[in-house]
Amino acid sequence: MTIYICRSLISHSLKNSSHLNKTRISLFSIFFFSSSPETPIAVADYLIERHKFSAETASIVSSFVKYVKRPEDTDSILSFLQESGFSDTHLDHPIKRTPEILSSNLERTIKPKFKFFQDLGFSCSDVVKFVSSNPRILNYSVENRFVLSILALKSVLGWNIDDVSRFLKKSGSGRILNQDLAKTLIPNIEFMKSCGICSLQITQCVFDYPSFFLYKPTRIRENVKRVDETGFDRKSKMFLHAIKAISSMTKEKWELKLEVF
Repeated sequence: MTIYICRSLISHSLKNSSHLNKTRISLFSIFFFSSSPETPIAVADYLIERHKFSAETASIVSSFVKYVKRPEDTDSILSFLQESGFSDTHLDHPIKRTPEILSSNLERTIKPKFKFFQDLGFSCSDVVKFVSSNPRILNYSVENRFVLSILALKSVLGWNIDDVSRFLKKSGSGRILNQDLAKTLIPNIEFMKSCGICSLQITQCVFDYPSFFLYKPTRIRENVKRVDETGFDRKSKMFLHAIKAISSMTKEKWELKLEVF
């Protein structure tokens, strides 16, 4: 139908030379300046004029992303986040930290993350806090990152799904889900066990200080060696706390503390 109309317009314009220039202008407008949801918009203009973001946020985002290629799709993403409980303040942070969210696929990329957390028992406000504090998690695969992380936590700690959910809520920042736990948390826990530290103590420490177990395994081993060099008894219940204390400071800072004592 569109092709037929265009042919008729062209035919009519050739027959009526007095309107030729005017018709050419109209045809040019039809093909090149028609309003369409596919028409890219400068991201700064889009954020400020269409969604009332601050000039500061628009400037930061535009330094990474120049255009919104599919404005209507981005409208849907922002509307979904708002309907999920994100206030203007909550939205500001993820947009600045991960501007690629604006061009994500709502159905395949964003919604599955929200369903994952809701299935774990997270409330809407929990999800908002979790995603706002670490919006990068929206870029990860549910199957290849989230599910594997949950299985890892359950396998090495013996937790059920309620324990895992409680742990993720407590950890808050979502840093656990940013990590490949097979390269950090799991080998660190297994090494701690090989040092004679009981599983119950390790489990409690993971719950209270999760970031400690996300160090590179080589760093943990070096810190255990430093604790051993002090003559600390591995059978002591304070051995794990000693490793954690040593891990919190550089070798130079530790030596300075020794000099003071």
